[in-house]
Amino acid sequence: MVNKIKKTDKTPPIDSCFVINLLPLPPEISINIVSHVRMILIFRKLLLAALQSLVICSAAAQALLPEQEIKMAPQLSASNNLAYPVPSDKLTPAPKGMKPFYLSHYGRHGSRYLTKTKDYSYVCEVLQKAAEEGKLSLLGESVLQRANRLHKDAENRWGDLTPLGGQQLEDITRRMVENYPEIFADGTHVDARSTLIPRCVLSMTYAIRQMVLMKPQLNITFDATHYDMSYMNFQDKVLMGKNIVAKAQDAYENYRQTHQCWQRVVGSLFNDTAYVRKNVDGEELNYYLFRLAGSVQNTNLASELTFYDLFTTEELVSNWRVENIFWFLGYSFSPLSSGCQPYTQRNLLRKIIEQADSCIRLPEPNVHLRYGHETMVLPLTCLMGLNGYDQVIEDLDQIDHQGWVNYRVFPMGCNVQMVFYRRHPSDQDVMVKVLLNETEARLPIPSKTAPYYRWNEVRDFYLNRLNSYQEIKETPTSAASNKKNNQY
Repeated sequence: MVNKIKKTDKTPPIDSCFVINLLPLPPEISINIVSHVRMILIFRKLLLAALQSLVICSAAAQALLPEQEIKMAPQLSASNNLAYPVPSDKLTPAPKGMKPFYLSHYGRHGSRYLTKTKDYSYVCEVLQKAAEEGKLSLLGESVLQRANRLHKDAENRWGDLTPLGGQQLEDITRRMVENYPEIFADGTHVDARSTLIPRCVLSMTYAIRQMVLMKPQLNITFDATHYDMSYMNFQDKVLMGKNIVAKAQDAYENYRQTHQCWQRVVGSLFNDTAYVRKNVDGEELNYYLFRLAGSVQNTNLASELTFYDLFTTEELVSNWRVENIFWFLGYSFSPLSSGCQPYTQRNLLRKIIEQADSCIRLPEPNVHLRYGHETMVLPLTCLMGLNGYDQVIEDLDQIDHQGWVNYRVFPMGCNVQMVFYRRHPSDQDVMVKVLLNETEARLPIPSKTAPYYRWNEVRDFYLNRLNSYQEIKETPTSAASNKKNNQY
């Protein structure tokens, strides 16, 4: 998981802050309001979950701009903290006579708690200090109560899989087995691998348990070992160091500076602008409030509290765009950060190709499942060019309007599935379909039968792309630079 790029500027003045200090309400009114708010939150959660799935998973909805999508479903602004949306598109029937026989998968773990103590404690500490000095507005007191409750729920669970995360993996696996019964037939060998992080191992465990419940006659093997990390969670420090060069850092800082929108939100939590100006880093507080807002959807508290009432749609979109730029500079083909960041996943794509070629030669169906992280899924999606994510975009103000939208790729539980088809075991004219988050993806290869593509053409395209990359050798200078610039 990556961290926010370190800020280099001081907090700007807060003279323009909008400060709210509401009068207290009678107890009986407060109780009624709390009851109504809980009912509204439950309804809102159900409604927004439905809208979220429609917005992300429907191919037709991809024509919407992010600001339109986020207005419909604020949770989308959470970027990689978005809870996995249930797919809604129907799958295209395979060409006549073609049957699925092999599935190759790489997926992220399910929903988790935020990974660092500070993600929860920062808001609590800043607001608690202000509360002790009587500087919070009524809204600020409410936010402090909510933040404390969320912090308590996450205590000593930093980065752990949540119950929702386990359910997501069970549901993804169930749909996989239901959609491809020819592959998940009795006796099929399913090989599952995970990175060494507990939430990934547990995600694999939930998936295996679901398969066993549905198809107890499957032949399942599984492992989580350092041996596989060269492709499961490859950390190319030399290439990754290219995304923190001055050009990329300056571009990010300039974009962030011109898209700041924290003054109203932060000001609404306090009753004294002088106190805020002297004691509060407004941009930092806004950053952690925004992270809390996005994280709630992954917990059991999602139906009981929210932080999205603090932000307008415009503020959510602006905060999200800064995050989108961060991920774009770090993981795409952006010329500002070497133009080759997706090649960090070259080992993974080669492994996928090698294992596919091996299983194609076998007469029986097979499955390869891999469980890891969004920091693999996002660059892999770019490297494969799924849905145009390999495009080179130079104008940072245009990336989301040109379709580079992070939350469409890497919500919690995100996954890439490659499903292979043939007419019979000796058929050499194998076809493949790729699904991104269980929705059929477009490849950068012409095909009259899309979303089905000829494997030989897909294989050759990807191998040519991989072979065109020249390995960057680490030098003493670059090693020192990587050690110094470790924001990523």
